[in-house]
Amino acid sequence: MSKVLTSRSEDYNQWYQDVVTKADLADHSAVRGCMVIKPNGYAIWEKMQQALDKMFKDTGHSNAYFPLFIPKSFLSKEAKHVDGFAQECAIVTHHRLKTIGDTPETRQVVVDETAKLEEELIVRPTSETIIWNTYRDWIKSHRDLPLLINQWANVVRWEMRTRLFLRTTEFLWQEGHTAHATSQEAMEETVKMLNVYADFAENFMAIPVLKGVKTPNERFAGAEETFCIEALMQDGKALQAGTSHFLGQNFAKAFEVKYATTENKMEYVWATSWGVSTRLMVALIMSHSDDHGLVIPPKLAPTQVIIVPIFKTDEERAAIGEAAELLMRELRAKNISVKFDKRDKERPGYKFAEHELRGIPVRLGIGPKDLANKSVEMARRDTLTKEVVPMEGLAEHIAKTLDLIQSDMYARALERREAMTHTVNTWAEFEAALDKGGLIYAHWDGTPETETAIKEKTKATIRCIPLDNPQENGVCILSGKPSVQRVVFARAY
Repeated sequence: MSKVLTSRSEDYNQWYQDVVTKADLADHSAVRGCMVIKPNGYAIWEKMQQALDKMFKDTGHSNAYFPLFIPKSFLSKEAKHVDGFAQECAIVTHHRLKTIGDTPETRQVVVDETAKLEEELIVRPTSETIIWNTYRDWIKSHRDLPLLINQWANVVRWEMRTRLFLRTTEFLWQEGHTAHATSQEAMEETVKMLNVYADFAENFMAIPVLKGVKTPNERFAGAEETFCIEALMQDGKALQAGTSHFLGQNFAKAFEVKYATTENKMEYVWATSWGVSTRLMVALIMSHSDDHGLVIPPKLAPTQVIIVPIFKTDEERAAIGEAAELLMRELRAKNISVKFDKRDKERPGYKFAEHELRGIPVRLGIGPKDLANKSVEMARRDTLTKEVVPMEGLAEHIAKTLDLIQSDMYARALERREAMTHTVNTWAEFEAALDKGGLIYAHWDGTPETETAIKEKTKATIRCIPLDNPQENGVCILSGKPSVQRVVFARAY
């Protein structure tokens, strides 16, 4: 099956594209820049949704839904916000079409110019404006706070260069939008949700992440502070895997969202927003997969165990089927998702390769000899190792193996990140580290001019200023000016 995919060493970008398409995760759409998420890919996204949704609700948030369309005038209410999204907005100008031409050969569908909208509508690039316009009606008193809302939705950002899951014109995400009585409460919420994202990335996706704050140049449009989690991919590039924004009172003031305090004074509320998207699929693929295909952490695998029968006669097939049904009941009793590959037209070797490509964590092969020996052949997808395991106590052994796969995948990703993390003090050391790939801790003088100059020279950006970053006097790698701390640079997706 390795011949199905371009190898990572040969062409990493093509390898990624091959995994996405050959593992049936997504496909290109007839609409430029958009993608079709196939059932196999959507099932993984659903697992992500379910885990995150529970984490959001466990921290007191409720789901709601807001309109896809936003009046254009709303975006102009927050200057930094509109500047940040203006070049990516899709605009609805008319509400009706008409046909012209009397024959099939001449007939065309055109815009009905008499149906021009009184106010043009923006197709949602993010929902701060439409949500804060709504919050003005929802929030009147301190009793209405905090307001903790999340929505699962799609957004549209008119991207010029697209790649499946990584950057598409339309993508799926969740966006949290909360309102608070004080700045401190809002900042605590911002950091809390950053920690939720980090918890999810590390304990479900098996990806170690670096938590930090963005520089002003990289800050979300309209935010006072942007916090992020950064992950490192196998090719040494960073990927922003989630963001949480402290919005201050910017949107509250733009939309006149005030509340009556306990002293009956009117005050503007304080806001946050936070989100992750289907870009998490990129992190999962690029962090763990190999030249044989997709590798999925067990906690996010729609199917954790696949059973492949090996038989020649109907009697053998029936006997293996009975053993498989018993095992599936035992596994499902342990909340382990399992399927039995009953397809008659495909040979076992083809099935093995297909399930390997799709990344199912554990594969069991059962044939007549296995039944006679009361054992099965168990293969781990992450290590491609096989072992013969007794049927007695098999369900318990599989449960422990799934836990081990989950922890081993995280450990390997952490080991790789540590091996690809560099500390440099000079520009020459910085350029040499960039050629190796990975995260680079280096001094920066704190100015946007130097940050921009480094980006233009090397295509490397400041990924974040790590939280709890130690103070350390030094000199900027480019300008030579004084610096009080190191920041993290990398080339990134």
